[in-house]
Amino acid sequence: MDKTNTSIPNMALFNLGFRVFFLGAAVYSIVTILFWLGMFAFNLSLPVSGLSSFQWHAHEMIFGYALAVIAGFLLTAVKNWTGIQTAHGLPLAFIFCLWLIARLLFLFGSTFIPIAAVFDMLFILSVIIAAAYPIAKSKNWRQLGILSKLVLLAVANLCFYLGFLGLLEQGLYWGVYGGLYLVIGLILTLGSRVIPFFIQNGVEKHVQLYNPKWITLLGLVIFLVFFISELFLHDKNITGITSVALFLLYSVRLIGWYTSGIWKKPLLWSLYLAMLFIVVGFLLFALSVYAGIPKFLAIHAFAYGGIGVMTMSMMARVSLGHTGRNINEPPEMVKYMLALLLVGAVFRVFLPMIAPDNYLIWIVSSQLIWLIAFIMFVISYAPMLIKIRLDGQFG
Repeated sequence: MDKTNTSIPNMALFNLGFRVFFLGAAVYSIVTILFWLGMFAFNLSLPVSGLSSFQWHAHEMIFGYALAVIAGFLLTAVKNWTGIQTAHGLPLAFIFCLWLIARLLFLFGSTFIPIAAVFDMLFILSVIIAAAYPIAKSKNWRQLGILSKLVLLAVANLCFYLGFLGLLEQGLYWGVYGGLYLVIGLILTLGSRVIPFFIQNGVEKHVQLYNPKWITLLGLVIFLVFFISELFLHDKNITGITSVALFLLYSVRLIGWYTSGIWKKPLLWSLYLAMLFIVVGFLLFALSVYAGIPKFLAIHAFAYGGIGVMTMSMMARVSLGHTGRNINEPPEMVKYMLALLLVGAVFRVFLPMIAPDNYLIWIVSSQLIWLIAFIMFVISYAPMLIKIRLDGQFG
């Protein structure tokens, strides 16, 4: 492919996947949370039939927001992994338009969901092909594990649409929860690779972190059992045992990753605390089985604290590195938006346990905090995502 910039001077939005998908994901998360806030707190009515407002919200945060971040990350990382240029220019714009059309159709409620399904599935298929081609060409088979999770996300999304159309009885459940757990599985897999690497290379003094492969491999096996139990078996005993095991196992890993130097770097402590929220999520799953706490608290430890904070932190870091900026010198606003999002996660997960009578206040507060944090992200990062690299290189 011809590596030329778009015809607009200083414009680089479609030069590499992270640019347009990170910006699109951030803006869409603001839009969809605004809609969710309206539905949750102010009884805003979307023309939704055959789909609950929760299912609408969950689908769009997983397959709208999170999958866009994953697409942007993979279409950027695969280039680094393989040394082969990934989709850019018109092909990248085409993939993004598939995602965007599906998202816009979802904002009109359920009337156009069958049409949205076509564009959404074509989007995921396009991302899989765009990521698989350089992996296959370079014979970098190590990345097939990551690619397989993307394929499974496509299957989960298909289940959701088949459920909506009444063709698969458990389709909506499998789609929403399968999608959530697959994103968590992807974070656990990628996190085991990149987070200790980022910490070791990001702190001021040399450290050697404890990050044995056996924890990663054992964790993935136990997580698979947890996934099957939660999605298909609905066996509380298996869910409880695997949740406890994952909490203990990943707690050991987090302790092994810890060094006090992370607190000087917002793009390190945010990644670490996002993983901590996922680990706490497993503890809350166990408590939902053995102590009767609501399971939705565990779900939102995963979704808000884990996926939300992790994706914002990764977008902030990747965007700096791939626009020719110093990852150790992020914009001043970064530490505030990440800290704010962590506060929002506390509001969403822990305060409803402490003061359940004020549930509505905690949820609305967490929604408003999400909005403010992502508006801050867009203000800080939109210019660097749109404009060419500081060093003038393509990408």
